[in-house]
Amino acid sequence: MKKFSFLLVFSLLLFTACKKDHVDATNTKTLQTSINDMTSSLPTIKQIKFNEALYILKTFGVEADGDINELKALGKLIDGKKVPEIMSLADEVAQKNGIEWASTAPPSLGEMNIFGDDKAKESDPNDVKAGALSLVTRPTGDDGNGAPTAIQIIPRLVDAAGNPVSFTGAGLETTLEVFSNGVRLSTAKNLMQDNNFKGFNLKFSSIPAAKVVDNKIDITVSVKTTAKTFKMSKIGLDVNAAALKVPVVPKTDTTDISQQPGAVIDPNNPAATVPSVTEPGAATPAAPATPKQPTTDPKNTVSKFLNSVSSQNLKAAYDVSNNPSWGSYESFSNPTSGFGSVKNVSVKNITTNAANPNGASVNATYDVTDKNGKTTSLKVTFGLKNVNGDWKISSYKINQ
Repeated sequence: MKKFSFLLVFSLLLFTACKKDHVDATNTKTLQTSINDMTSSLPTIKQIKFNEALYILKTFGVEADGDINELKALGKLIDGKKVPEIMSLADEVAQKNGIEWASTAPPSLGEMNIFGDDKAKESDPNDVKAGALSLVTRPTGDDGNGAPTAIQIIPRLVDAAGNPVSFTGAGLETTLEVFSNGVRLSTAKNLMQDNNFKGFNLKFSSIPAAKVVDNKIDITVSVKTTAKTFKMSKIGLDVNAAALKVPVVPKTDTTDISQQPGAVIDPNNPAATVPSVTEPGAATPAAPATPKQPTTDPKNTVSKFLNSVSSQNLKAAYDVSNNPSWGSYESFSNPTSGFGSVKNVSVKNITTNAANPNGASVNATYDVTDKNGKTTSLKVTFGLKNVNGDWKISSYKINQ
């Protein structure tokens, strides 16, 4: 009996000894196994906070595209670290990114799993039911001449009628992308924990002046809930050119002789140089960045627009448009003069007429029934343009 007890105790000790107390990022499997071991050794509340810390680090502490690459980058960041070190690192990242999170605070982000279990749970705080995303932008700061130095960008999740959705205790990954002339200039992330989210303060001093065209920028904000990612853009926002980031010109030492790389020096006249000929195979200057290209058929945008109008989800319909003639959302959705007067849309045919990376033309034939029961058959040509990689309806022509 004593021998059996000894073997049992020995087995338990051996099992405990095999469990890791630090991250092993040799590969994704060892990363997950070691994190599971570390998590299981913690009390329940600490487990939740540890998972939140890992989520903070994976989302905001590394730069990578896609979950697999993010996990690899996270592994490199925390390899060999123990729980206290990881919690401390997450505190630093949260503070640096302006996220209201602390390792010593109560759980606030819901049940986080960096290994990809995104299914809604019975009490999943990230399963926020919303119809669309709205954006409010306003200039802030003063450069001393009455011009702003930044833009405050505030996203809000709203229902189909455009009313803010109420929720708390969430941890919705919120991403801001800044573009000019279709070229992405910067990306920022934060967590939306409720619908009082403060948003992003985009400082003009963080935007390179050389990459801004016509002193205007475009922004796209996306908010990821458990079930859906909502996206909204604003186009042609004015910036204060005087506040943009301008590289510091290095001081030139006039006593030095400026030479081109590989130049031939004339010993009789050191100040004069003869440029060398570029050798075959030498690196050529990098080509300018190209605008982000859409990956979907433009007729999909028109189809979504018409379906949204038919179902009276006018916010979603407005979100896929960038047509100045439609004005504000209030004008667009007006129940008398706008699309708010539509009761039903019956689509007969949608075809892409022409498309290139920057624009497209789509023809659609459909019947529109207004709220008085009157039905009108329409043939419409929709013009679309590429806005940060998404097709947006920019014109609307009814053909006779």
